[in-house]
Amino acid sequence: MSDNNPLRDVYDAIADPTRRQLIRLLAEAEEIPLHELTVQFQMGRTAVSKHLTILKEAGLVLDRKVGRETRFRLNASPLREIQDWVAFYSKFWSANMLRLNQLLEEDEE
Repeated sequence: MSDNNPLRDVYDAIADPTRRQLIRLLAEAEEIPLHELTVQFQMGRTAVSKHLTILKEAGLVLDRKVGRETRFRLNASPLREIQDWVAFYSKFWSANMLRLNQLLEEDEE
């Protein structure tokens, strides 16, 4: 479970393609009202809201009320955990590919 929020794991939150799409949309704008997010999907407002709740529980989304409207924005800092994890394996694969290239070059000689 993520240290960012005890309610939801960041990896669990981004596992769903709809939630990844929501993160992308929120990354492209400073703040987006729920009704503008909903029109981007072929699902109802309630379903989009449930996905946003999961992202909020993981600390990835912040919201605020403006009158009767709820606006959402991305809090990307929990994604650093995923970036660090991927970076480790990126180094792993780079090192292995380098070794493979060296072996192939040795075979050619």
